[in-house]
Amino acid sequence: MLSQFFPHIKEKPLSERVQSRDAFIYLDRTMWFFGWTEPENKRWDLHYKLWATFLTLLVFILLPISVCVEYIHRFKTFSAGEFLNSIQIGVNMLGSSFKSYFTMMGHKKIQKAKMSLDKLDKRCLRDEEKSIVCRHVALGNLCYIFYHISYSTFLVTNFLSFIIKRIHAWRMYFPYVDSEKQFYISSIAEVILMGAAVFMDLCTDVCPLISMLMARCHISLLKQRLRNLRLEPGRTEDEYLEELTDCVRDHRLILDYVDALRSVLSGTIFVQFLLIGTVLGLSMINLMFFSSFSTGVGTAIFMFCVSMETFPFCYLCNMIIDDCQEMADSLFQSDWTSADRRYKSTLVYFLHNLQHPITLTAGGVFPICMQTNLTMVKLAFSVVTVVKQFNLAEKFQ
Repeated sequence: MLSQFFPHIKEKPLSERVQSRDAFIYLDRTMWFFGWTEPENKRWDLHYKLWATFLTLLVFILLPISVCVEYIHRFKTFSAGEFLNSIQIGVNMLGSSFKSYFTMMGHKKIQKAKMSLDKLDKRCLRDEEKSIVCRHVALGNLCYIFYHISYSTFLVTNFLSFIIKRIHAWRMYFPYVDSEKQFYISSIAEVILMGAAVFMDLCTDVCPLISMLMARCHISLLKQRLRNLRLEPGRTEDEYLEELTDCVRDHRLILDYVDALRSVLSGTIFVQFLLIGTVLGLSMINLMFFSSFSTGVGTAIFMFCVSMETFPFCYLCNMIIDDCQEMADSLFQSDWTSADRRYKSTLVYFLHNLQHPITLTAGGVFPICMQTNLTMVKLAFSVVTVVKQFNLAEKFQ
């Protein structure tokens, strides 16, 4: 049923031409709306840049300032639950600004990476390979839709759970607007601004995931080609060598693809690693000590969304590391013993390169993997433990 509204989440038949870059269709549309890409018609270039500048100033600068000014003006009127709900969003929003900046500035690198995907697509000649690409393209678009629904659910749930109590969900300051007397006007303005921030954050979270998903797609295809080396009888040694050389080129293209994205992914995930423990810790305190059932649902969904910002990507990076090891095993286990000297020397060189797995680091500091993710998440439990041991929650109730 969902595919009726979002047709690109359904695997296309082989009769339709599908490219790896099609996995970014829904993501590209959202990024285009925020002004992070380029207009199709160059005559609208100035208008597009003005729109991008307006949204950037509004979400990256004015929105955080609005939240901070509200803290200063009306700090004494905050309840503990309101403050924690606001601060957990505010901290995540601050990190989102940095993540959005890295993604926006990395647009040209992302486009360069997609050119590598186009070259890799040309190697997909068999129906089996094309089917794998179609499956991963559909999965990439499904990831975007899943995140979009999850983030939208948080936005709507959190907004409604507070507004039915006539309480502001995020507490922002608007000049010349009395947030108490003009409650609904200020609340609508809040949800519009927060919606823009949430969907910008969505782009920065989904972009790394889809990018590495397509990298794993072509790693899987290369792994299968390595298993099939020298299995076709009747071919000459020159043809076998050319087949191996093509696999070397494929591996080089995959490395070029990841290298083009490395700086964009590194900065984005580094910011998220720094924030995830603090944000989850604040959310857990809010959920355990200060939330009612209705506000607790919104907080729980927020915690789920924050966890989804790093967990799937780190898990995917672990899978890619395992795939790289399997690629080396597949090459070594291929039928190379009867090959000539040229083939064996090329194979040894290639095998040496395959033994270096594709890894990413966050900010050049943290390796991006499940172990790092779990280490950062443990900080949230440490924050809750400190609050419980010192009975800090009771002092604010």
